[in-house]
Amino acid sequence: MAHERYFAIGITRQPPYEIRMPSLVRVLPVLLLVVGAACSRPSSSSGGAPSAPASVAAPLAAGAPAPEVTFALHTGEHLSLASLRGKPVVVYFYPKDDTPGCTVEAQEIRDLYEQLQRTGAVIIGVSTDAADSHRAFVQKHALPFLLASDESGEIAKAFGVALKNGRATRQSFVIGADGRIKRTFPQVTPKGHAAELLAALSS
Repeated sequence: MAHERYFAIGITRQPPYEIRMPSLVRVLPVLLLVVGAACSRPSSSSGGAPSAPASVAAPLAAGAPAPEVTFALHTGEHLSLASLRGKPVVVYFYPKDDTPGCTVEAQEIRDLYEQLQRTGAVIIGVSTDAADSHRAFVQKHALPFLLASDESGEIAKAFGVALKNGRATRQSFVIGADGRIKRTFPQVTPKGHAAELLAALSS
C-alpha cells in the first residue's frame, strides 16, 4: 500500500488534528462551493433594502407653473415664456433636426397648424441644435412655427426634460393661458402627436 501523506490543521496551543490527503482532496471542492455561495449573498449589514438607482429628471406635471425661460428663436429673436401669458402655448422637445422621427413630428404639426392656430396657441419646438440648423430645418420642410435653440440644456432642465447624449428626449408640454402646465406628454410617439396636441388644446 502506498504511503499516505497527512495534512495537519490546528491553532497555537491546541493539538492539531490530521486529515488524510485523499480525503481532503475529496472534501475541498465542497468547502469551496459553500464559501463561494456565502460570498455571493447580498450583505445585510446595513439592515435595509438595496440602494435605489440614481434619480432621473421628472417632467413638470399638470398644474405646475411654467418655468420662467427665454427662448432663442431660429429667427434670431428672443421670446420669454412669460410674455405669452394669456395665450396657450405648446413647448415640444425633440432630439435633432431633420432626423426621421423629428421630421415626421414637425411635418404633422405643420399639416395641422391652421387648426392649432385656431385655439390661439403658440407652438415652439425646442432642441439642442444651433440656430443655423433650425433655419435649415424650417426652410426644408416649410415649418410655420417657431424653433428654439437650447444648446446649454437649461430650458430642458427647467421643464424637467432629460438629455440623452446631449440631446433632449421627446417630451411635450401644453401650457394654459394662466401660465400653468395643462398637459404633459412624457413619452411622445412622433406619428400622431400633432393630433394629441390639438386634442389637448381643444379640451
